[in-house]
Amino acid sequence: MSDAELVGIVLVSHSAEVAASVAELAKGLVGGGNAPPIAPAGGTEGGGLGTSAELIAAAAASVDRGAGVAVLADLGSAVLTVKALLAEGDELPDGTRLVDAPFVEGAVAAVVTAATGADLPAVEAAAAEAYTYRKV
Repeated sequence: MSDAELVGIVLVSHSAEVAASVAELAKGLVGGGNAPPIAPAGGTEGGGLGTSAELIAAAAASVDRGAGVAVLADLGSAVLTVKALLAEGDELPDGTRLVDAPFVEGAVAAVVTAATGADLPAVEAAAAEAYTYRKV
């Protein structure tokens, strides 16, 4: 299956390094499979901490293959920025969803699920299910 048929994933963090590292981790855990298109959107245009509507919109456009885009955000203004972009209606590709999921575990679940060719609702459900993962 080519990435043209896979749900895209955008990881929005206040830190470019965090977003890129979580993307690298999730891709690495696909385990030799066909990783879906994934783009980090972290920090500001100037490289500082924060969120950027422009970086988020560009990341979503870069991973959009027509199967939908799942956006996971770390906290606070990252979530609010994605919500604002979705409310504007023309800044993000059609079929873009903000996924309510823990950032790291949800990203891994979303990427691994998308790699199987699952549709956007299944990717969203897998990421959201990560809230139930117990560690002890």
